[in-house]
Amino acid sequence: MTEQRQDAVRDPGQDAVERAWAELVETACRTVRDGLVVGTSGNVSVRVGDTVLVTPSGVPYDRLTAKDAVGVDLQGRQLIGDLSPTSELPMHLAIYRNTAAGAVVHTHAVHATAVSMLVPELPAVHYMTGILGGPARVAPYALYGTEELAENMLHALRDRTGCLLQNHGTVTYGDSLSQAYDRTAQLEWMSRLWLTASSLPAHTPTLLSPVQLREAEERLRGYGQRRD
Repeated sequence: MTEQRQDAVRDPGQDAVERAWAELVETACRTVRDGLVVGTSGNVSVRVGDTVLVTPSGVPYDRLTAKDAVGVDLQGRQLIGDLSPTSELPMHLAIYRNTAAGAVVHTHAVHATAVSMLVPELPAVHYMTGILGGPARVAPYALYGTEELAENMLHALRDRTGCLLQNHGTVTYGDSLSQAYDRTAQLEWMSRLWLTASSLPAHTPTLLSPVQLREAEERLRGYGQRRD
């Protein structure tokens, strides 16, 4: 990485921040429209240079405007806005500090949360498991907004881009908001698929083998990314 590029990453400019905030708000609103959260539950963040833009605490997403932007640094110090960041900020920052994530989406999706109460990981029921790097693990329960929850989540995310939070919800990350959101939607869909198949008495759902899953992961690399 050149020195010029490093400077650009550290100081993305006001226009970039405004564009990223607008996309963040739209993504947050989409989680409500798609039934992945209720009210102000769940949260969304995006990294712009060394600033993490994140949804504020307790504000309905459809009421957010440009003046409501909230941004923090990687240590959680507030850089932008007067509203309080989401209480789940420790989870978001833990991901940014330990991965190359560009965006994070956290939801309380119904089917995925149900799965988190039943099994230690969502089995490989579909080849789209590959976009997460393998079966989604379940992070042990911890009180929301705590460092303990963030630590449990990081263990579950090892070599993965998404996980379940026991009795809580989902977390996914990606290079962009659209990629992180797509992974969330796929995780919820696969959770619903597994619950549906598992509900039939005296039947056990067939699962993909490790070889089949590796083949899918190879083919899914670059899924949803724009070609140059």
